[in-house]
Amino acid sequence: MHTTSPNLQSEPVRRPDGSPINILVVDDEPALTELLSMVMRQESWDVRSAHNGGEAIRAARGFRPDAIVLDVMLPDMDGVELLPRLRAVLPGVPVLFLTAKDSVQDRLAGLRAGADDYVTKPFSLEEVVIRLRGLLRRSGAVRVRPDAVLVVGDLTLDQETREVRRGGTEVKLTPTEFELLRFLMHNPGRVLSKAQILDRVWAYDFGGQSNVVELYISYLRRKIDARRAPMIHTVRGVGYTLRPAG
Repeated sequence: MHTTSPNLQSEPVRRPDGSPINILVVDDEPALTELLSMVMRQESWDVRSAHNGGEAIRAARGFRPDAIVLDVMLPDMDGVELLPRLRAVLPGVPVLFLTAKDSVQDRLAGLRAGADDYVTKPFSLEEVVIRLRGLLRRSGAVRVRPDAVLVVGDLTLDQETREVRRGGTEVKLTPTEFELLRFLMHNPGRVLSKAQILDRVWAYDFGGQSNVVELYISYLRRKIDARRAPMIHTVRGVGYTLRPAG
């Protein structure tokens, strides 16, 4: 597991009334529970932890979480068995499974049991937060800012859930690719120089190594423009621009 704190650079996700989101973390590994709790508190969320199924049910009744992070392997019962008991207390609460089992059968078993999503150990803390943002958004538990989603042509970028889609198809991006695309989409049709992109996306001096911009533009093109009409264009001697295809 990567233990670096995520740098998502977005507004805190809150309930529609502006109050903090409640997250329940259910895992019997204290070190992992503490790491997850720490990074979620950095998101301005209220976090409670439980280390077994019994504690989780009691916490669900008293804490009323907006989402639950649930380890499949617990000392008194497994997560697949615990999930319906939690849902009996909190119908419809989004649940993110943490699992060390990465076979297709194990993943399908978790989804059939009612989990909304899962991450496989080892995982990054950033991935857990991003998945939770998506679950909270889809469940209607959070306040949605009208400017959260950027749209250029058939390309959309959700700044809260970090989801990117082109023509309705999800596009998986690394954190750096995401920040680069976000900068381009905030400036549709505008030609951005390599220096501007370096300053905004990387935020420090690359010592003139502007080829890093060329490299990441090529990565983006493979994912955004692959087998589609191009949206990312090079303006020779000046920089790059993004505009609707067609």
